[in-house]
Amino acid sequence: MTLSTILLVILLVAVLGTLPRWPYSLEWGYGPSGLLGAAVLLLIVFAILNHTPV
Repeated sequence: MTLSTILLVILLVAVLGTLPRWPYSLEWGYGPSGLLGAAVLLLIVFAILNHTPV
């Protein structure tokens, strides 16, 4: 398994984790999706700079 495959799997799990599927998670607001957005932005910057975040 390459590093990009592992990062893709982690990203997909994070996206599924931020969806408000249960009643208690509807009150969380933009917190989880904001953190996911910051992580995706960081990965995009690393990809543009051709740097592996390890």
